[in-house]
Amino acid sequence: QVQLVESGGGLVQAGGSLRLSCAVSESIFSFNLMAWYRQAPGKQRELVAFITIGGTINYGEYAKGRFAISRDNAKNTVYLQMNSLKPEDTAVYYCAARKIATTWGQGTQVTVSS
Repeated sequence: QVQLVESGGGLVQAGGSLRLSCAVSESIFSFNLMAWYRQAPGKQRELVAFITIGGTINYGEYAKGRFAISRDNAKNTVYLQMNSLKPEDTAVYYCAARKIATTWGQGTQVTVSS
């Protein structure tokens, strides 16, 4: 069974940057889509960004211009570069891989202090 392992979360001040990584246990081209989601306390999980097997990229409205999703095919890793972080970006960030069903990572905590 495929495994997704996120890393790179932590505590950062507002205006700072973090880069999240999602290491996948098999080729990322096995999946139609790789994505990052986030879930803040008391809120629903929401899409941050996705990248399709064909390279199409899309972002949640709040991520446009600040976040960037990318992938390293050789390392089977997907990244999320987050810049100009705000306290409202505080959440657990999850990596997701979709074939027919979606597989989730365990999540990594991002905390942005004001």
